[in-house]
Amino acid sequence: MPSTGGHSHAGPGGQRPRCRTAKKITRGYMSRLADNVEAVQLGSAAQLLEQAPETLDDHDAALEEMRRLAKELTGALRDVLRVATSRGHLLAVSEPCEPAH
Repeated sequence: MPSTGGHSHAGPGGQRPRCRTAKKITRGYMSRLADNVEAVQLGSAAQLLEQAPETLDDHDAALEEMRRLAKELTGALRDVLRVATSRGHLLAVSEPCEPAH
């Protein structure tokens, strides 16, 4: 019997067995993790947008409060842009363009 070095790559009938690779498992986990992070970021941005008018409409709001709001809105916009860019890239590589009818 020929030596295979202790590793058999062929299954019954000479076919390679199908198995889940660590790469596939990791990609699925990482994809779900990214989806969850993005959902939190989008939810935070939505809450901030709901709260922002209160501060902006308050003529007695302190300058520091306005700066904090501007900083938080900037961070939320950055996160939303990152999500949109990521999702747009995923759509571009996963869905072929179909001509308009």
